[in-house]
Amino acid sequence: MFSHIMLGSNDIARSKRFYDATLGAMGCAPAEPNAKGRLAYTHRGGRLMITKPLNGEPATGGNGSTIGFAAASPEEADAWHKAGVANGGEAIEDPPGVRHTPNGDLYLAYLRDPDGNKLCALYVMPSE
Repeated sequence: MFSHIMLGSNDIARSKRFYDATLGAMGCAPAEPNAKGRLAYTHRGGRLMITKPLNGEPATGGNGSTIGFAAASPEEADAWHKAGVANGGEAIEDPPGVRHTPNGDLYLAYLRDPDGNKLCALYVMPSE
């Protein structure tokens, strides 16, 4: 359905530290800024891009928006969360853990990136 997700950043170097660490905890290679100064991360068939807003206005987190990253295990979600907090992210919502939903159990971990974007690492727990 999606070709990519683009997020704005007010500080590309700060975002690079954060996303290299969090996505690196999931096995994604670090990004290098392209000719336009954008970062591109490609992993598990998804593509995340980070850029300064083209209109020159400050980047802000979307109210009501969440970007979800598929974790391969609860341990990977925990590593992602820990790397995010250690690299300028903010832990939000409940601590990482299992949430019981009508559609099954999910292991969730939530962060805000340094620019305020809400992020989630999600692992679908096996059914019993």
